[in-house]
Amino acid sequence: MIGRLIQNNLAWAINRQKGDPDYFRRLAAQQAPEFLWIGCADSRVPANEIVGLDPGELFVHRNIANLAIPTDINFLSVLAFAVNALKVRHIIVCGHYGCGGIRATLNREKHGIVDHWLEPVREVQRKHADRLAAIGHPDDRVNALCEYNVIRQVGNVACTVTVREAWERGQQLSVHGWIYGLSDGLVRDLDVTVTGPDDAALL
Repeated sequence: MIGRLIQNNLAWAINRQKGDPDYFRRLAAQQAPEFLWIGCADSRVPANEIVGLDPGELFVHRNIANLAIPTDINFLSVLAFAVNALKVRHIIVCGHYGCGGIRATLNREKHGIVDHWLEPVREVQRKHADRLAAIGHPDDRVNALCEYNVIRQVGNVACTVTVREAWERGQQLSVHGWIYGLSDGLVRDLDVTVTGPDDAALL
């Protein structure tokens, strides 16, 4: 079964070169994406594919429940490289409806070490407990918390030293909150775009 992936890669590479003989040469020469994508590790949410971008056009960081945790050195390193070295102009935090990590949090499911990772989601849940309790259908509650979580992570990104210093030196940088629908393949803008410290203070 694993060998099939190698064969798929070979077919993909051949097809790419047929359509554009210089494609891989150009890709190897430089990486200059304008976007950093912070998304969920869910296999149903392929970042490049759902926004129609080729390799090299989107710098990607993914983890369970698309978290931007201020103490996560992996996230902070990706962010610093994207902002300081690649000079991305847009950071997109994209969650998705029906997220398993969000559902596990709401249902108080136990998943070992993952429970520690999801503690920031529980904080968001506690903050919005009254609003969530007023939602009747369980799936709608999950989806509402998915949105609240994205908004919180946008705030987390905007409050990092890396982003604040970029704004202080006049670097053009925006942080956006989006959510993806597994059932229809559409991305929705949650209208929480942050373009500077004043916007970040409102979240």
